[in-house]
Amino acid sequence: MDPKGTVIFTTIGRPHYGFDIFSLELHHHHSGELLITSEDEHGLTDSAGINFNAQFINHHPHHSIVFISERSGSPAIYQTRPDQLPLPLPLPSIPHSLFHDRPILKNNRLYFISAHEKPDQPFKSWSALYSTNIDHNSTSSFIRLTPHGAVDYSPAISLSGNSIAVASYGSCSWGGEFQDLHTDIVVFKESDPSTRIVVSDHGGWPTWCGESTIYFHRQADDGWWSVFQVTLPENFQDSELPKAAPVRVTPPGVHCFTPAAFQDGKRIAVATRRKGNSYRHVEIFDVESKTFYPATALVNPSLHHYNPFVSFGFDVSWVSSVQRLNGSFPSSSPDGDLIAFNQDFDVNGGLKVVKSDGSKRWTLIKGRLSFSTSWGPTERHVIYTSIGPIFESVKATVQIARVSFHPGNLNGDSEEIACDVKILTREETGNNAFPSCSPDGKSVVFRSGRSGYKNLYITDAVSGEFDGGRIRQLTEGPWIDTMPSWSPKGDLIAFSSNRHNPGNVDAFSIYLVKPDGSDLKRLCVAGPEGSSDVDRERINHVCFSPDGEWLLFAANFGGVTAEPVSWPNQFQPYGDLYVARLDGTGLRRLTWNGYENGTPAWHTGSELDLGRLSLGHEDGDKLRGQFVDPLWLSSDI
Repeated sequence: MDPKGTVIFTTIGRPHYGFDIFSLELHHHHSGELLITSEDEHGLTDSAGINFNAQFINHHPHHSIVFISERSGSPAIYQTRPDQLPLPLPLPSIPHSLFHDRPILKNNRLYFISAHEKPDQPFKSWSALYSTNIDHNSTSSFIRLTPHGAVDYSPAISLSGNSIAVASYGSCSWGGEFQDLHTDIVVFKESDPSTRIVVSDHGGWPTWCGESTIYFHRQADDGWWSVFQVTLPENFQDSELPKAAPVRVTPPGVHCFTPAAFQDGKRIAVATRRKGNSYRHVEIFDVESKTFYPATALVNPSLHHYNPFVSFGFDVSWVSSVQRLNGSFPSSSPDGDLIAFNQDFDVNGGLKVVKSDGSKRWTLIKGRLSFSTSWGPTERHVIYTSIGPIFESVKATVQIARVSFHPGNLNGDSEEIACDVKILTREETGNNAFPSCSPDGKSVVFRSGRSGYKNLYITDAVSGEFDGGRIRQLTEGPWIDTMPSWSPKGDLIAFSSNRHNPGNVDAFSIYLVKPDGSDLKRLCVAGPEGSSDVDRERINHVCFSPDGEWLLFAANFGGVTAEPVSWPNQFQPYGDLYVARLDGTGLRRLTWNGYENGTPAWHTGSELDLGRLSLGHEDGDKLRGQFVDPLWLSSDI
């Protein structure tokens, strides 16, 4: 029987921000300096959802732009028109996909990345390049330009539209990296996409200047992200194209990424990160004089600016940021009317409850860091959570808490409701986290580091280790057993563990065990046990479907969907949601995007009103332009 219902989850890399697209007219002083004021900045999108990765149509600032927007919930392609700005219109006839990226509209043909076709093996990205004619009188279908079995990102089209460059894995499997992808710069003729030539090993985000010059970014041997250039022969033929050594264009000492070439052959726009500055900014780099000219720092010095694109003339545009509230570790009440979640993993963190229709929310715990929620299956007013710091050692003080409140308090006008927080674990036992309540409401399984290793334990759901309550160890060993989930039938507990490879803190698979500790087994999802694919599994946040027949979890099977250096910080940008049967069969992918998706739960009630519910937004919240650039990107090399 197919899985049914609604899944609630956190897009971990997304709650902190939104994006809008802006343009900036460039004025040059006779000295060569840029003259820019805030009056030169113009918004091109309407702050609805997250808008990014745009291109001018026909390279003219006064024409439409084509861009990606997540206003519908998933990255989709939109177009704005001059007479209707800023009212984006979805382009017609896009194939069914939950992910689109990097659209380009050239000569009435739309080129874009989509992830709607399953690759030939696990641990390959689904991302591939497609094109279609957008003439409304045309009946042409979509064409896949990426060979089947290959993976392409970040397309660029030459000035004439005759040649295409991509960052490509080719037919290689993803190696697990995400900071600096091991892609190559590949070119091919639009008329013959099957004949592909690697013009440079190791590179991403290509951009054309004319018909023969390609700029791209990569991390140089000295550690600085830099822009490189490769020049092709005029009127080259693919079969005769030699591989040339790329030339480094931007100097060390400043990170430069996501280049966009002006067609004058003299300048490129780049996003930069400089020493002593935590913000990413767009600058204009003169490739002849080797001079940087600041652009966005002159207008908004304390905001991030990503992924510039340029017009034919003197305009440069980019993506800039706004911020929204965030929530994670959602779980629903027994009747599905309420959803509990944690907010902010810092000193202001806590536990909140929201009505499943999004109409109202309440704060239960405020100013105490908490994470992971599990609703008592038999009690509408009891939630289990972990209180203390997340991602800490076995000795850190983290405690399991039973949080109870009176349902009648939800009928009042107060946004903060009184609750009783009862600690179930002893402080001296160290790191206790990720509680999951048994379906009869009598016991809680959780992960604890009290033995010196993170294993699973079961205790009384009301008394815990106190008042005569009992605790027993469920799993044991020098490895990590974590994130348990009790099945709705009560007969199984699923959890993530690296016990098959204890030395690798990234090698997590799903395990099943009975509540009495018997019949422990590994569930191999990516392939048969002992295969190279199953040894690459990284699976976390596993939970059961309401009927107990399916498992929902976050995994790395789909590789990386977009170039992570072009996004804000993602701890695990390869994390997407999947479901599988209890025997590991029936694997299905549920999410596609450039973020990390995790902490999923199956909603226990009727269908949610997905158009109204938003755990990451409240009416009246102020939007702030703050989030974190990739933490692995150091400007102090």
